[in-house]
Amino acid sequence: MVLGAELTAHLGYEAGAAPPAEQTNRRNGTATKRVKGSDGEVPLSVPRDREGSFEPELVKKGQTRIDGVDDKIIGLYAAGLSVRDIQAHLEELYGLRVSPDLISRVTDAVLDEVREWQHRALDRMYPIVIFDALRVKIRDADSRMVKNKAVYIALGVTREGEREVLGLWIADNEGAKFWLSVMNELRNRGVQDILIAVVDGLKGFPEAITVAFPETMVQTCIVHLIRHSMNFCSWKDRKAVAADLRPIYEAPTAGEAECQLDAFEEKWGGKYRREPTSYPTLSRVRGRHCALKRRAARSSVGGVRAPSFLEGYRCAAVLPAPTPSHD
Repeated sequence: MVLGAELTAHLGYEAGAAPPAEQTNRRNGTATKRVKGSDGEVPLSVPRDREGSFEPELVKKGQTRIDGVDDKIIGLYAAGLSVRDIQAHLEELYGLRVSPDLISRVTDAVLDEVREWQHRALDRMYPIVIFDALRVKIRDADSRMVKNKAVYIALGVTREGEREVLGLWIADNEGAKFWLSVMNELRNRGVQDILIAVVDGLKGFPEAITVAFPETMVQTCIVHLIRHSMNFCSWKDRKAVAADLRPIYEAPTAGEAECQLDAFEEKWGGKYRREPTSYPTLSRVRGRHCALKRRAARSSVGGVRAPSFLEGYRCAAVLPAPTPSHD
């Protein structure tokens, strides 16, 4: 345990080993004391030395409280350890003898907070909401095995430009029906309008969004747009085309993005007359950007105007989804 390791560093020899012949100070068993934490009292075994010169740092002499026990329990629980594993880990590492009942009470309290967070009320309008998935390790409730699972996330950008996680969901299959249930949940929690919904290329996803939020502008994420545009380029040109596309979606303003788009069309328009330039044609970008500004201007949910930062939002956020030419 950590306290024992501290005593080893203090005395200079391992437990069970012979001390140096010239050293008079020795290990002298342990003393038991009770310390208070945020979840009640816990017993603690503190190692001692004969001369009484050992000053532990983790739990100091005279200290009657130890904070962070619940954080340690939650961290171990989140890592996939069982209640018994957590109990053994705390005793081995910290010398804390914590009952399984205390561990269960701590984790149950966290679950109550999680449920409260999952059902909290949301803002009435979000300028941008990004829908995506993360792969994380989760302990399966049935098999009790830790597995890689997809956690679906809705990440909103508030009127102040700050990011907020609106919700996290776990589902066996990602489909339009699942995302429609997510949209309905967001509406039930108070969301009345979304200006831009950023999604991947899942079939039926835009329809699921517009069923709940009819006026929302659905935008394919930049990564998927660029990947799609690369399909129209020869292999030897892909790196150069990708580098020339970067200034467009990294432009700080729509005006600068349009200038970069003009430069892109001038350079690549002759070689790829129908394809990469046909997906972000300047007229379609301008039309989509103007439509977005009109939506922002008239979106007055609860009397609160949409944020002005949308007018300068990167041009990539208003690029239309690519439509391959069949000419």
